[in-house]
Amino acid sequence: MSQAHTTSHEGESHGSVGSYITGFVLAVILTVASFATVLTHAFSFWTTLVVMSILAVVQIFVHLVFFLHMNTSSKQRWNLMTFAVTALTVLILVCGSLFVLWNTQMHMMAR
Repeated sequence: MSQAHTTSHEGESHGSVGSYITGFVLAVILTVASFATVLTHAFSFWTTLVVMSILAVVQIFVHLVFFLHMNTSSKQRWNLMTFAVTALTVLILVCGSLFVLWNTQMHMMAR
């Protein structure tokens, strides 16, 4: 008895060559902009830090949209929610760790 084995890829989105090229070009532009920001010393330290942070967040979104194909369609909703919970967990861990380190340093300096 042979059974037909079918695989359903429902909810998966595969990009076209054009979207991959667009994502690649945007990623390269953002990477070059990051290197140029640091190497030219055009901004102060804090301005450079802010610019680098903004470029990093934009780069994350470029990778999520063009390479991981995450969007707000109904088929991708669970993937998007899972990513949001993961990002929130990482944010809580990083901010909590920084708060604990800052608080500990402030209390140790008081002695």
